[in-house]
Amino acid sequence: MSKSTLFTQMQDLSAELVSLVASAAPSLVSVSSSHSRSSGFVWRPGLIVTADEALSEEGNCVVKSRNGDIVGAQLVGRDPTTDIALLRVDRTDLQSLSLTSLAVEAGTLVVVAGAEDATPTVALGVVSRVAGPWRSLRGGEIDARIELDLRLRQSAEGGVVLDTVGQSIGMAVFAPRRCVLVIPSSTIDRVAAKLEAHGYIARGYLGLGLQPVDIEGDNGVGAMVMSVDPQGPGALAGIEQGDILVAWNGEPIRHMRSLLRALGPDSVGQTVTLGLRRAGQTQQLPLTITERSRA
Repeated sequence: MSKSTLFTQMQDLSAELVSLVASAAPSLVSVSSSHSRSSGFVWRPGLIVTADEALSEEGNCVVKSRNGDIVGAQLVGRDPTTDIALLRVDRTDLQSLSLTSLAVEAGTLVVVAGAEDATPTVALGVVSRVAGPWRSLRGGEIDARIELDLRLRQSAEGGVVLDTVGQSIGMAVFAPRRCVLVIPSSTIDRVAAKLEAHGYIARGYLGLGLQPVDIEGDNGVGAMVMSVDPQGPGALAGIEQGDILVAWNGEPIRHMRSLLRALGPDSVGQTVTLGLRRAGQTQQLPLTITERSRA
């Protein structure tokens, strides 16, 4: 291949990347929350999706549109388990972004388009790994695990991930050790719709304050009951302060994260069997998981 041919191909690729970012730019906003800066995009008229982790605990923020207008945003709802937050702005003229539930493969070139002070930011990279549905450390159900190999600036978290033909495959977020993950479009649509309708995502509730403890003669850990909500499902099941939970539906509790993952939205209403130790004796108690009261 001659140098002139290579240069022409590079110029064509560059022009295509500029074009696809330009097509997404009208839907991108920058999000300012306390001391953090992130990106977001218009999901539906007047509704903006951004990364939950980037928002302040109070959820107070403002957004800046492409033309530089600063608009106050109201938090509709947030789901830390999938890192999705939904904001409402009094601007229905902003262009909505069309999300695509597209199956991507490792090796696919992608662009993360974000916004900073009303100007687009861009990161070019590659899909480094694709796997099936998974649960986050907080128990969120995410439809596919898509990892990216690229360098992402802090303000671009919450930006949209585009393939080379301009299809929006999800939102870019940071994982531990600064790994960049994609929250797939199908997950965003599912979670954001629930946030719009209810303002929150239901989570399972045991009504127990737990602390991990080592189990003597076992490779796993137990969860000591430090407190019991007198109106919660744990109290109704007969669990007492000082009990040590050692099994969940017959499976040993290996770490506290497994309990968190088990208390996802689908757990509400389920009855599980908890194995526990009390005064040196092992017991099996059924417990029906409820939803935490939002009163």
